[in-house]
Amino acid sequence: MTAEIVVKTIAPEYFAQLEQLQRDCYPTLGAQELMRVEHFASQYHVFAEGQIVVLDGASVIGQGSGLFVDFDFDHYAHTFAGICDNFYFRNHQPDGAYYYGADISVHPAYRGRGIGKLIYRARKAVVQNNNRRGIVAGGMLPGFAHYKHDLAVQEYVDRVVAGELFDPTLSFQIKQGFVVRGLIENYLEDRASGNWATLIVWENPDYHPDPHFGQP
Repeated sequence: MTAEIVVKTIAPEYFAQLEQLQRDCYPTLGAQELMRVEHFASQYHVFAEGQIVVLDGASVIGQGSGLFVDFDFDHYAHTFAGICDNFYFRNHQPDGAYYYGADISVHPAYRGRGIGKLIYRARKAVVQNNNRRGIVAGGMLPGFAHYKHDLAVQEYVDRVVAGELFDPTLSFQIKQGFVVRGLIENYLEDRASGNWATLIVWENPDYHPDPHFGQP
């Protein structure tokens, strides 16, 4: 990692590069699943603090987007577009208990260099600075493409969690402290994962039940 790499929050000058980053990172996604300039503009206006951008000099090489929600773990079936208001984040709940991790993207040329860790660290900081319960997300399963003709998705996920198989996304998320709480069918159109996603959760160890904790 070079000294040029910095983590910031979203700003208008990054919108066009963020749209290109989506295309570079997700070639297996349906076109309707990709965020565009107008989505990033809305996210900026709704909840700029929750939108993480990683730069190498002036180039956008990573991003992590999200919003606060009161997540219902008893009825957790949802779609990516649905929970994110079709990527505009206008359903952001300022007092929501959890940060919903909508998207995380690292340019293919920068993978394996710790960029994802930086994004997750920044997300956790947003949660801890705002005294929220944790992070919840729907996690993609890109490695399932190699096993879906031989394994059911539940068996695949169980074996990744057990460390018997490696998934580029889920294995990394587990290392960041996330646990799998369920499977989500038809989460988004992705031919690699067969449209499946994991429901993953990271609980904030510093959460305090007093909503005014840490305030002057």
